[in-house]
Amino acid sequence: MDTKDTPSYYVPEQSKLPLFASLGLFLTVFGLGSWINGSGNGSTIFLIGFALLGFVLYRWFAIVIDENIRGMNSIKLKTSYVWGMGWFIFSEVMFFAAFFGALFYVRTFALPWLSEGPTSEILWNGFKGEWPLMETPDMAANGSDAAMSGPGENMSNPGLSHWLGWLPFWNTSILLLSSFTVHFAHTSLKKDDKKWFNIWLGITVALGIIFLVLQAEEYRHAYADLGLTLNSGIYGTTFFLLTGFHGLHVTLGTFMLLVQWLRSVFKGHFNHDDCFGFEASSWYWHFVDVVWLGLFVFVYILG
Repeated sequence: MDTKDTPSYYVPEQSKLPLFASLGLFLTVFGLGSWINGSGNGSTIFLIGFALLGFVLYRWFAIVIDENIRGMNSIKLKTSYVWGMGWFIFSEVMFFAAFFGALFYVRTFALPWLSEGPTSEILWNGFKGEWPLMETPDMAANGSDAAMSGPGENMSNPGLSHWLGWLPFWNTSILLLSSFTVHFAHTSLKKDDKKWFNIWLGITVALGIIFLVLQAEEYRHAYADLGLTLNSGIYGTTFFLLTGFHGLHVTLGTFMLLVQWLRSVFKGHFNHDDCFGFEASSWYWHFVDVVWLGLFVFVYILG
């Protein structure tokens, strides 16, 4: 076999990091589930798992970066990085597809089944399946004794004339703007203009942080002023699952871009033909932006 044009595939030494990463991920998810369900130790387990996972990822990525700087990464290995990131983003697409599918199922099938014909009259006392669901079937059947109540108000589109005072509109504008700024950063890097690369990337990170602050304010407003919570029937559940998981992904994406910015500013990393860490982070950021556009349309506008 001719190996002149086929770079060797560097295989790193065996490592226990994947084992510790799995342990950290397990503790994070288990602790979060326990915390949500009221376990006294849930928050502690979550923080331990999160800290362990964060340390493992920091150490793991530091090793990969060092290997690349030392020229140990071959063309084949770099290609595998691209495929790995591509499949990771695809898995995230499927993750959100499941939640969007649940929202579609509830609105298109479940509500009509509950609100039409004998089912509604006999079981749910004439329940009307309208979205956003302000009155749950339990409320229609049991009145003030209902265990599952709907929200006092919803987060639906207030009308175009009120968009300037509507937080989802500003969050959408911020994420769309950040998609442009990260593209400008990429363009600057391709021209080896590190000054503007750092500026545009820093602006993108700042926009991501602003988005998260506004989303936290939106959640505060929903809980404190609108009575919209995770316990507000299927509307509250789908709203917070979709927007909450998206917020988690924005947090991850912002952190990824922040790490790339710090690497560029303080370490001088990246040039026009060696910038996969940044490119992978920017792909992920564009994915997060596209998911938000779906949320804005199906959860807020059509909600």
